[in-house]
Amino acid sequence: MTHPVPVRSDLLDDAAERARRYLDAVRSRRVAPSAEAVEALRELEGLFPDDESEPRAVLELLDRLGSPATVAANAGRFFGFVNGGALPASMAATWLAAAWDQNAALRAMSPAAAALEDVALEWARDILGLPDGCGGAIVTGATLANLTGLAAARHALLARAGWDVENDGLFGAPPLSVVVGDEVHVSLVKALGLLGLGRQRVTRVAADSEGRMRADALPAFDARTIVCLQAGNVNSGAFDPAGEICERARDAGTWVHVDGAFGLWAAASPRYRHLAEPFGKADSWATDGHKWPNVGYDCGLAFVKDARVLQSTMSTSAAYLATTALREPSQFTPEMSRRARGVELWATLRSLGRRGLADLIERTCTHARTFADGLRTRGFEVLNEVVINQVLVSFGSDAATRAVIEQIQRDGTCWCGGTEWHNRAAMRISVSSWATTADDVELSLAAIEHAAQRVRTSNTGDS
Repeated sequence: MTHPVPVRSDLLDDAAERARRYLDAVRSRRVAPSAEAVEALRELEGLFPDDESEPRAVLELLDRLGSPATVAANAGRFFGFVNGGALPASMAATWLAAAWDQNAALRAMSPAAAALEDVALEWARDILGLPDGCGGAIVTGATLANLTGLAAARHALLARAGWDVENDGLFGAPPLSVVVGDEVHVSLVKALGLLGLGRQRVTRVAADSEGRMRADALPAFDARTIVCLQAGNVNSGAFDPAGEICERARDAGTWVHVDGAFGLWAAASPRYRHLAEPFGKADSWATDGHKWPNVGYDCGLAFVKDARVLQSTMSTSAAYLATTALREPSQFTPEMSRRARGVELWATLRSLGRRGLADLIERTCTHARTFADGLRTRGFEVLNEVVINQVLVSFGSDAATRAVIEQIQRDGTCWCGGTEWHNRAAMRISVSSWATTADDVELSLAAIEHAAQRVRTSNTGDS
């Protein structure tokens, strides 16, 4: 099939118009899609067609069936998981980057992608308060960012012991020990499994009531130990005592890795910087761009204090891979061919600036405190100390709490997820989007109260 330029231009105009209509309506629609919209997705199934399809017909089908079945995550009232919402500059940059269609593996493949990645990584390093000279990587998300940082840790500690893990593997290698908190996130555990360090071959350290690793319960450290800290517990938002642990690790030659998927960005806020600042003493860091900075999906970042360690861990060579004396992206990341994620990251950070990013973080944290205060005022139990943007709430019994969560997700005004906290069911409210307003919070509080009343009425049998 041939696609002359006018046909391609018309198709892009059609796509842009459909995207505009979607965005214009997204704040007025229900957050979760209707059951009917989800059921209609079955029309996308069927055998792989023999014949070509006209591109505009494909786009029409995609919009007609796909758009109604999306979750309105960028509408301001999606408080599930820890999902941001793409800022306008990020969204527009994604459109442009898609038109560029660049492979960001090497500078020869895309000088623009490499340059934007260089600048965006340096800006992020500076914002996060990490040491000068860090090596950085832009990856898909915190899972791969954790894998990248932990791979560098594995390389460095085994190289120190005289073992080349990239060439010789783990068979017969000197053993490494890994220390995590009891509240370790599953993405880090998954990364440990993928690296051959074991999901269960870890020493788990008891956590306090807010999910912080207890420094007084730590095991002995040595030069073949990796200790994994958390900057922002995924449930409570709490921060491990990094200052004390990093000092002890430095004395023992232990590698400190930080899983800071969203909490590490507190460093960008004058009001919350004190929470993240101690983590700058670590050796590697993982975070997300698609959480608090509100870069569109997908965007994760990994940093390693010694750039040479990261490059030695990730680099490879072949006669046909043209490299330069400058930083080659694929020499610092697990992937080779990859889309130009640095474009959206650069555009997002440039559009925000320091003040805008600080305001985004502080505003969403204020919304979280408003949620907590409003829920308490309505007689519900807030289960955590609201230190940043995470709120945990119980509506009485576990059954009642789960019923309220189900009711609020079905209602569609907002979307909140469920979790377990200290063996109790809880609703988790994560405020992470630039699009959330004070009106969104009040509207959502009213919807949550109404959902709780309906569950209470149902349980008492009142009409």
